[in-house]
Amino acid sequence: MEHVAIDLGRPNSVMCRLNAEGQKSFRRFALNRSNLDRFFGTRPPCRVLIESSTESEWVARHLEGLGHEVVVADPNYAPMYGERNRRVKTDRRDADVLFEANRLGIYREAHRRSAEQREVTALLRVRDSLVRTRTRWINVVRALVRGEGLRLRSGDTATFVERVEELELSGGLRALVRPVLELLGPVNEQLRIVDKQVVELKKADERVRSLQTAPAIGAVTSAAFLALIDDVGRFPRAHALESYLGLVPSEWSSSEKRLQGRITKAGDNRVRWLLVEAGWTILRSRRLECQPLRSWAEGIAARRGRKVAAVAVARRLAGILYAMLRDGTDYNPARLHARDHRRTHQAA
Repeated sequence: MEHVAIDLGRPNSVMCRLNAEGQKSFRRFALNRSNLDRFFGTRPPCRVLIESSTESEWVARHLEGLGHEVVVADPNYAPMYGERNRRVKTDRRDADVLFEANRLGIYREAHRRSAEQREVTALLRVRDSLVRTRTRWINVVRALVRGEGLRLRSGDTATFVERVEELELSGGLRALVRPVLELLGPVNEQLRIVDKQVVELKKADERVRSLQTAPAIGAVTSAAFLALIDDVGRFPRAHALESYLGLVPSEWSSSEKRLQGRITKAGDNRVRWLLVEAGWTILRSRRLECQPLRSWAEGIAARRGRKVAAVAVARRLAGILYAMLRDGTDYNPARLHARDHRRTHQAA
């Protein structure tokens, strides 16, 4: 089978393959479907290697539709780049390295999420954008109001416009904030629509509903977690998932020295942030369902501080959610108590 590699990029990508004389041939082309049809439409089946990226999924599906085998490789797999000179980086060199990795089989395939979970991820990305936009606008109005010595009463974002209009604003300040206040209404309405769609996921997927039985895990967090994980079977144990989410400490160890630093922050920022926020909720909550994890976290907070404790709870939540998906069960605090009892007994 012929081997081909494409270094994907915008606006241009670089393809590396062997020509009729058996020598490497490079071609730079605009990345679009018509060019892929032109280069691969009449070519005999070949194995094409591309790196996992924003464009990789649609490129892979298009090439597979043309009858080719496509490998979407994990760009974090260092051996794949063994021949690359890190001091000189060009698209042509990258395509050459990917071609050799494809020919020699030195790559690690990236997980390709299902179409359903890709749609969920896209929906949550839109929601994040709307939330960030609303937050920026609210902060602008808050700063203008505070600059005039006024104070907003407490409340949630849904009542922000109402609370601003209660204030005795000067004519000039009212004219300044009016455009932002008028835009907040449509943004809030769109967020309500998106949130309703997220809630519908709970009804459509039993796993989303099940994950919400864990403390401090809502519809958005459960949907985002499931969309990222997709297939829980690709993680052999909970620690592998925690590492994938960037919730494990970085480490520099050699010989008898073992140094651990802050968490690696690898992987998806959104899911990691949602789990850390859930950790903070558990630390601050007095609800009964949060009590087992909160008691465990308070011991860490006493030794290491509350920030470390919140991240530790996030890491443990990731492990709990992993076990729930793996076993197909709802949250059971009794299992949490049994695990802590075993650890205490082993330590003793």
